[in-house]
Parts: sequence; structure tokens; C-alpha cells
Amino acid sequence: MNCRHCSHPLEKVFLDLGFAPPSNAYLNKADLIKSEQYYPLKLFICDNCWLLQTEDFAEVSELFGHDYAYFSSVSQSWLAHAYSYVTMITARLGLTKNSQVIEVAANDGYLLKNFKNQEIPCLGIEPTASTALVAENLGIPILREFFGKELAQKLATEKKQADLILGNNVYAHVPDINDFTEGLKIILKPKGTITLEFPHLMELLQHNQFDTVYHEHFSYLSLFSVNQIFSKVGLRIYDVEQLSTHGGSLRIYGCHAKEIIPTKNSVNVLLDDEIAKGMQSLEIYQAFQAKANQVKNDLLLFLIEQKYAGKNVAAYGAAAKGCTLLNYAGVKSDLLPYVCDASPSKQGKFLPGSHIPILHPDTLVERKPDIVLILPWNIQTEVMQQLSYIHEWGGVFAVAIPKIKVFQVNKLS
Repeated sequence: MNCRHCSHPLEKVFLDLGFAPPSNAYLNKADLIKSEQYYPLKLFICDNCWLLQTEDFAEVSELFGHDYAYFSSVSQSWLAHAYSYVTMITARLGLTKNSQVIEVAANDGYLLKNFKNQEIPCLGIEPTASTALVAENLGIPILREFFGKELAQKLATEKKQADLILGNNVYAHVPDINDFTEGLKIILKPKGTITLEFPHLMELLQHNQFDTVYHEHFSYLSLFSVNQIFSKVGLRIYDVEQLSTHGGSLRIYGCHAKEIIPTKNSVNVLLDDEIAKGMQSLEIYQAFQAKANQVKNDLLLFLIEQKYAGKNVAAYGAAAKGCTLLNYAGVKSDLLPYVCDASPSKQGKFLPGSHIPILHPDTLVERKPDIVLILPWNIQTEVMQQLSYIHEWGGVFAVAIPKIKVFQVNKLS
């Protein structure tokens, strides 16, 4: 396999999590007697452009099907994040009723509805029918297609270029990142801005976030690698912000390379910080497998100890990262009988691989577990607030990333 950006031969393995099913391929009861499709889950680091990437096996259409179960609107903190972004970017760019906004991977309209409420013209691009339908029911125009250069050329021909193109947590999900980025350039108006948000590879490395590795994530991005990809197609990153979302993300601001918008000092400061943290040398990548193995072993030991102690453990949040963690650790329902989730699209189904049932959060009140293991640690604070009632029967919370830790209700440290 060659690097999907620079075509340099990939020889340096970063992480090998064995074989796993796609993390969002939730199962119905009837699926439990059928065979599941498993793929190798292995990452390589390109020591030329420093793009971290999966080994290619799974097809995009298999990962993002018509019944895709991730709905952005389920998380209240994510809705607040989207609202805050729209308020900020509208003022920063001076967007009006004469502007055009395009969101790639619009999901269920969680963000574009804020532009629609301000009567700023917007268009969403979303290939998964389940989420696109929800957005359309909000009155948001949606193109049910995968985005790339071909679709961008069609939009440009139809004079549907944008003053603002945004993509939140989609850039890592595209198999052909060069084609996708060329598409962004094609539909960007002169003087227009692109904003992309994606988990920062530096945070994954520093905080052992190996559970963010799954087949739906083709790339794991640093500012350096994205800067290389943008430059290749004639785009330029002119600003960057570090965000707390998803365990530590970047929001980059891009424009046409020759645009007069000055590049802010924030870009060079973060590029220098990545170098200082060792992100352009192999040592930090070659040491990561042992850290992931430690988390796996500690989680298994923790669950076995609780079982022998007669403690009842439940999980909360049927997120993709939880599926990666549980499948790599080999956790089944004997150690973790069920996981609760607020998303109706997941309730009544089963986690891929482990076949752990996904139940309504009311189950926690009915069964009163001693410990609630929060799988989506990135919304740990939100979950602990929502489920604070577990203190009524003496329940406590736990997380496994970056290491096993138990929390009393409303105590974050």
C-alpha cells in the first residue's frame, strides 16, 4: 500500500488492532445468527508526509450505508457547539442573505438549521439516507451524494459555489483525501473560506486515544499533514484553533492560496509545537502499540475484578469508539451485559462484534448498576450530568481512556 496523499510506500506500522467489524454496523436480532464481515484494523504512518492512515479494505458504501446510525443531534453539547460556531462564523465572515453556505457531511441538519433560521442560503451534502431525511424534514436542501471532485465540478457548472464551505468530522472519513480537497477548492468562491474540524493526531498520541481508530476513519490528521494536502491543490490554511471537542480537535480556516487573507501566527505556532512533540519522527509512533495494549489489559482486569467482587457493571454510549475498545479487548456480555444509549436509532440493536445489547437509558434506573462505564469519554461531563441520578443507589462512573479511572457522581477528578 502507498500513502493516499503522497504515494510514498507505507512500511511503518503504527497500530494493529487485529480484525474487527465496522464500528457503526449495529446489528438487529435477526443478524445475530448471520456471519459478520470483519476487516483488518491496522494503521500505517507515512514517514514522508506524516499522514497516519488505515490499511485499505472496507468499501465506503459498506461503512456509510442507508441505515447509518450516527445522528449528531443526539448530543446536547454538540448542538451547542454547532450553534456557537454558526454565530461566530456568521459575524467573522459577514455572511448575509446573499451568501452561500455548503456543509459537507451535513448529517441530520444539526448545524445548517442555524443558518436556515437566519435565512442564510445553505446546502447540505449527505450520502446517508437515514440522516439526510431528518435534515430534509427540517427544510434543509440536501444532496444525497458522496462529495469529491466530480460532484464539485457539477456544482460549479451550476454556479453553486460557496462563500463558506464547512465540514465537521468528515475530513478523516474520506478514502481519497486528495480528490476531496480538490473538490473543496473547486466550489470555493474567490475570497471564500473553508473550515474543517477534525480530531487532532497530537491529542490521540498524547492521551492514548486509540479507540478513535475504526474503519470509518481513513486518516488521522496533524496540522502538518493537512497543510501539505491543502498546498498540493492550491489552498492555504490561514488560521487554526484548538478545540476541546472529541478529546481535542482542530478547526482550520482555509482559502485559495493566492488570496490576500494573511496567514495568522497561530498556524506556525502549532506547526512548531507538533515538531516539538516529536510528530515528525518515528519514535512516538513506534511506541504507541504498547500503550494501547496496556489499556486493553487494564480494562479486562477491571471488569473481571468487578465480576468476582459481585459488582454489576453497565456501559453508556454505543459509540464507535466503544466498539473499537470492546472488540480489541474481547469484551462480551458476560463481563458487560448491556450498554445504554439515548439514540432511538441504536436502541434494540446490538454492538457489532461483541453482540452486547443496546438498551434505553431507563434501564439504568430499573437495574441500578454499581458502575456505569462511559464509552464516549469525549462527552464524559455531559453524560455524568445527565445520569447523576445513579448516586441515589450509590452508583459510580468509570472510563477506560486514557486509563481506567473511577469517578464519584459529579466528580471529574
